[in-house]
Amino acid sequence: MPLVTTKEMFKKAYEGGYAVGAFNVNNMEIIQGITEAAKKLNAPLILQVSKGARAYANHTYLVKLVEAAVEETGLPIALHLDHGPDFETCKACIDGGFTSVMIDGSSLPYEENIAVTKKVVEYAHAHGVVVEGELGTLAGVEDDVAVEDGNASYTQPDQVEDFVTRTGVDSLAIAIGTSHGAYKFKPGQKPQLRFDILEEVSKRLPGFPIVLHGASSVVPEFVEKINKFGGDMPDAIGIPEEMLRKAATMAVCKINIDSDLRLAMTAAIREYMAENPSHFDPRQYLKPARTAIEGMVTHKIVDVLGCDGKA
Repeated sequence: MPLVTTKEMFKKAYEGGYAVGAFNVNNMEIIQGITEAAKKLNAPLILQVSKGARAYANHTYLVKLVEAAVEETGLPIALHLDHGPDFETCKACIDGGFTSVMIDGSSLPYEENIAVTKKVVEYAHAHGVVVEGELGTLAGVEDDVAVEDGNASYTQPDQVEDFVTRTGVDSLAIAIGTSHGAYKFKPGQKPQLRFDILEEVSKRLPGFPIVLHGASSVVPEFVEKINKFGGDMPDAIGIPEEMLRKAATMAVCKINIDSDLRLAMTAAIREYMAENPSHFDPRQYLKPARTAIEGMVTHKIVDVLGCDGKA
């Protein structure tokens, strides 16, 4: 089976009241942990690559690793560019084998966002690739994406129909209270997703797939483990998983997960090295890291996304 686009998996997700997980990948062990979980659960998958991941691991290596995952699992897997910063990056990924790209013009003035998004859509569609756009800006930090709290803004529902019509995007990322990175909220601040905005957007775009970025829940178990074995992470509050599950039963068809994977992997490596300080074989400490990734993804697929058995 070749790599697929997200078009059919989003259609099924919207009608079935679940979301597909979009998991960020940077190396072989992360890809293996994610895909092993999805294979056991027969779940569809989006493996996504950021600009930073392409710079770290090399575009070609990542594409070949994902293609190997498709061959190994037989699952429908889409390869997606996360937060494409410009037309040139999106074009390089389209030309280089990606089946889905995101052009993130959310920090631009509205008309400029439309212009660059439309340009990417026209090129992508001519090459059989689907496009995700974004309206509204999320606070937080993820690779090269950094937005201060004061500059974050909710998506305006009265813009979404115009944006989708004029750009031709296949899915839309909206800002309803999620945030990039592990440090999403200040101490004492209560996480809250704006379901009223999501409901209004879905009314204006019936049947259209919506995307949530910055949706890691920052599982306390892994933060505590990192700190136990020499870390210095402050208390972090993520998005409550029951809120994400509710969003997945509505118009949200794609939920992005990155920070939770990083936390699970780092916690496993720190624990192994603390217990085995003389070991220096990367295979030994990356093995439990891969297992931790698999466990995290299994939990997300079953308890948050609801896409197990949907491949």
